[in-house]
Amino acid sequence: SFSYSCRLVAHQHRHTGEKPYECRECGKSFVRNFHLLRHRMIHSGQRPHTCSECGRGFRDSSHLVRH
Repeated sequence: SFSYSCRLVAHQHRHTGEKPYECRECGKSFVRNFHLLRHRMIHSGQRPHTCSECGRGFRDSSHLVRH
């Protein structure tokens, strides 16, 4: 069961292959808007998660943790 209708819709997109969220920069499409927002950081160069030891920046917090 899905607690939010948006999760159900995203799940249904996986079955239909529909990817309604498209990047205006490169045309790549995504099932979830969150994935598009994360992808757009590639084009902007944004790296909001910074290592306090060496200063290296990462787009995703999980990449910082792994570092």
